[in-house]
Amino acid sequence: MDYKNRISVNPNIMLGKPCIKGTRITVELIIKRMSEGATVNDLITGYPNLTEKDVRAALAYSADVISREALIAS
Repeated sequence: MDYKNRISVNPNIMLGKPCIKGTRITVELIIKRMSEGATVNDLITGYPNLTEKDVRAALAYSADVISREALIAS
């Protein structure tokens, strides 16, 4: 999925955290809620401006960020 059309970063919105474009819904919030057991339907119901594609974009963005992390062996 090409998340770049759905995720924006603006230092004036939510302190520059990645958000779903046109909203103040952060990628962090979506990932956190899903880690707590929320489903895509739960998120869409709780945040009417959110779509399934937005949730999938947040997941794709997170995977992309994690894949670029440099790991230091300890």
